[in-house]
Amino acid sequence: MATFTRSDELRGAEFVDTDLRGARFVGADLSGVVMRGVEVQELEVDAPWLFDGEGSLHVNGVDVIPFVEAELNRRFPGRADRRSGDPEGLREAWVALERTWTATLERVAALPAGAVDVSVGGEWSFAQTLRHLVLATDMWLGRAILAIEQPFHPLGLLDAATDEDGVDRSTGTTVDPSYGEVLEARAGRVAMVRDFLATVSPELLGSGRPNPHDPAHQETVLSCLHTILEEEWEHHRYAVRDLDVLGRAGGSVRQD
Repeated sequence: MATFTRSDELRGAEFVDTDLRGARFVGADLSGVVMRGVEVQELEVDAPWLFDGEGSLHVNGVDVIPFVEAELNRRFPGRADRRSGDPEGLREAWVALERTWTATLERVAALPAGAVDVSVGGEWSFAQTLRHLVLATDMWLGRAILAIEQPFHPLGLLDAATDEDGVDRSTGTTVDPSYGEVLEARAGRVAMVRDFLATVSPELLGSGRPNPHDPAHQETVLSCLHTILEEEWEHHRYAVRDLDVLGRAGGSVRQD
């Protein structure tokens, strides 16, 4: 099987009468790709940035982005409020998010032992997803908004493929932490966001902060909070997607 990693040699390529069944594109830039007369049964697209900017995704001449957005908001009550622009709206958005995660944690607690560490299709396990959200909170609340000198919890999990910002995270490393330790770290970070939102003001929301990945670029406190909310909802969607697979397989499947 041919593998193209961090390569641009296929940019502008043309595929004619080519069999791409079962091909997998991970972290690939497919913007501007045109497909004509293609067979797409069982095609699965997961694009977390689908709703950013002014882009579009046309299927048979129809921009499907508004339909996808509406359906995700229907499936996940409270998701539509993730871009709230005022303190009260943000607090309500966070309450809805906490309620959603609480229900998901209860669902996970009913799975067989060890299911939280199972990877589906090479994606993060449930425990790893929670660890990544610890990191996301530390990055966008601890580092960006609160400017804590060393905000990173040692359990926080970063996607190695995106670790290019030069941020010092040398707080020590906990290898294979227990699920209980992950839950404790996660609960602490959830409380941090809740406590911050409890007292945030409109003036503070509009104040500037350096982007934690690119300090030369300015964000607002509001945009940092929107990033946290976006991370939360997207990773919850991934987690539920994989929990559905684990549920059908009794919690023991591993699809690497």
